[in-house]
Amino acid sequence: MAGLDFALLGAYFLVVAGIGVWSAKRSLKDSRSYFLGGGTVGWLAIGTSLFASNISAEHFIGLTGTGATSGLAVGQFEWLACLILLLLGWLFVPFYMRTGVFTMPEFLEKRYNAACRTYLSSISLIAYVFTKISVAIYAGTLVLTEILGWDMWASAIVLIVATGAYTVFGGLRAVIYTELFQAFVLIAGAVFLTIASVSQAGGLNVMVEKVDADFFNLWKAMDHPDFPWTGILFGAPIVGIWYWCTDQMIVQRTLAAKNLKQARRGTILAGFLKILPVFILVLPGIAGGTLFPDTAPDELYSKMVNELLPAGIKGIVVAALLAALMSSLAAVFNSSSTLVVMDFYKKWRPGAPEKELVRAGQVATVVLVLIGLAWLPFIGHMSNQLYIYLQSVQAYISPPIAAVFLVGILWRRANSTGALAALLSGFVLGAVRFVSEVGVKSGWAMPTWMSNYASYNFLHIAIFLFAVAMVVIVFVSVVTAKPTPENLAMFSRSDTPGDSGGGKSSALNIILSVLLVLIVLMCWAYFSKWFFVSQ
Repeated sequence: MAGLDFALLGAYFLVVAGIGVWSAKRSLKDSRSYFLGGGTVGWLAIGTSLFASNISAEHFIGLTGTGATSGLAVGQFEWLACLILLLLGWLFVPFYMRTGVFTMPEFLEKRYNAACRTYLSSISLIAYVFTKISVAIYAGTLVLTEILGWDMWASAIVLIVATGAYTVFGGLRAVIYTELFQAFVLIAGAVFLTIASVSQAGGLNVMVEKVDADFFNLWKAMDHPDFPWTGILFGAPIVGIWYWCTDQMIVQRTLAAKNLKQARRGTILAGFLKILPVFILVLPGIAGGTLFPDTAPDELYSKMVNELLPAGIKGIVVAALLAALMSSLAAVFNSSSTLVVMDFYKKWRPGAPEKELVRAGQVATVVLVLIGLAWLPFIGHMSNQLYIYLQSVQAYISPPIAAVFLVGILWRRANSTGALAALLSGFVLGAVRFVSEVGVKSGWAMPTWMSNYASYNFLHIAIFLFAVAMVVIVFVSVVTAKPTPENLAMFSRSDTPGDSGGGKSSALNIILSVLLVLIVLMCWAYFSKWFFVSQ
């Protein structure tokens, strides 16, 4: 890092601080302003915020490292997300806005009962610690340690303090508008590293010759250890529905929209942006793998930044990494505080004034950060490829949640008894899988059936857990009482904000959605030709 690089980093932090201060002025007056941005955010900010909150340091490190070892197949998660974001905008968001909820667990209470709300709130907070806060911090410190030579714990503390400064005091509005800026920074940084790595590798044609042809094939064999085509086609969408359509951190951005049309267009924009990571994160990973074949996957991104970039450009790329990290951390901090306050604290103190609710959320964020830091030393036991660790843990907790939301929206007969039974049965099976995998990789003495259970691909496990949850919720709902009229009230309401039928805005949303689907299908078709040629 040269003086120019540090100057650029300083400029980045100043801009983020300025946006945070500007946005925070209107965020502390009440809980709706703090947790939902006052419902005044437009589609551009929502779309870029969805993208920036999703792309974190683990994407830069994980997608690059996994691209170097497995090729483009890891990008399937990105392109599937394009389609699932459309599902969020067209199917899920109307129900969420119609009910006027603050949190996804609150939606489950309105559709089912309070027990479902408590379960989802609890499991979401646990998931944020295991798969979001700790992984994002860990990934960011890996790079800062390599590039700046900082101690891991010092790096983690600095990153948390810098992010928490505007998150704690500015609420969701500050988070969204800083993410609007950070999205452009992280895309620019990733593009610079892509150009440098691909050109140093000799160009695309040379890269194709240096690696196995299968690297540029999106569809792997059924027995592939990480990305079997069956798991990608049937398992990854299940994880995607949970993450993009039911997870508080993501959906909370759409709830901040001015109206339904703005929220929907924001999801469409995010879908277009999710096309990029395959080309600006996975592809440079393949190039880096040819340039530095002896480098560990989690260390490849740092190696490429250090070795390939000149002064000035390196500062932009490191700023991009920090933008990705800080945007995701800010998102999960704000969402965590929303869950704690709205689903626990407010129930404990139903008469608490608005300012007290805001303060409670700020305190909850600090506690969750400390727990995330305590988990950091254990992440390395799961996988040396960070992105696969993240996806695999999500695959164990997401299927029953996705099933309960999807069935609850599509089938009115689903009741609270069936939903709770599906959530609990899925949790037990997912927890057993998680313990089994940790046990196998840690060398514990375990029964044979647990070892076998741990050997199946995590995406196949997601299919199994989803199928079990679907069977349970349907069967239990049919043999027990029908849902109450209160549980079905959302189906009869038609007063969704901004949902006024047709018009130019709705027509444009339809056209853009169709165009996005066509682009994804073309990408799939192009990067499938190696598969058919090689058979």
